[in-house]
Amino acid sequence: MPTDRLRFSANLSMLFTEVALPERFRLAREHGFSAVEIQFPYSHDAALLQDCLRENHLQLVLFNVDADDLLQGGEGLAAVPEKRGRFKAAVAQALDYAQLLRPQVINVLPGRCLDSRRLPEYRQTFLENLSYALDAFHPLGIKTVFEAINDRDMPGFIIHTGRQMLDVLAEIGHPGLQMQYDIYHMRRMDEDVSAFITEHAAGIGHIQFADVPGRGQPGTGSIDFPGLFAAIAASGYSGWLGAEYIPKGCTTNSLAWLETAHSI
Repeated sequence: MPTDRLRFSANLSMLFTEVALPERFRLAREHGFSAVEIQFPYSHDAALLQDCLRENHLQLVLFNVDADDLLQGGEGLAAVPEKRGRFKAAVAQALDYAQLLRPQVINVLPGRCLDSRRLPEYRQTFLENLSYALDAFHPLGIKTVFEAINDRDMPGFIIHTGRQMLDVLAEIGHPGLQMQYDIYHMRRMDEDVSAFITEHAAGIGHIQFADVPGRGQPGTGSIDFPGLFAAIAASGYSGWLGAEYIPKGCTTNSLAWLETAHSI
């Protein structure tokens, strides 16, 4: 089935890092992207990023609520009971950026629990914080998403399977909440990603991808991306697919998959 219904966004936190962030918008547009996403935009003024989007005729698909020390090996923000106040401040910060940048979705990273005895408490805190974020973003027409991350790369991550994401969706039961499905992370957990997306496309608000192992561009690992993209097109999924990989070589030379995807 043709994949002309599939829409690809460039994750500017991982692609085109050969140049400063403002220049990455131009490069994304020049290489055929009509949308971008940024993991954490907060080191740049929101008005500057808004100008970059406008000048390059790009949509912003996604950014994350701040996750504190998660990427440095810590527990993050959204599930830590002692950090509830800081999470609310991070939601307020994200809301300020959302007012200008109008992303389609905002991602809340669940984070880690490094003391397994406290896992139930952490999970409950995450559910409550996720509901708080929903109440903040939903009035703007912005979907709130959350993602599972594999517990091989991030031991202790409290949501690390598709099944656990489905459980959270069912427990909260809010129309503004959807899953962010990361193909790299779920393939690392040995999930059948094509089958999951096919079955649960309606509950997925955003998809991100990279090859396995190594998290490089499609074609550098074991995933059959032409088959996977065709399955996603057939699933009825209507969101964006975020290219969130670590380019092997320069970003420009990593984009052969994009032309292939559009020619299937």
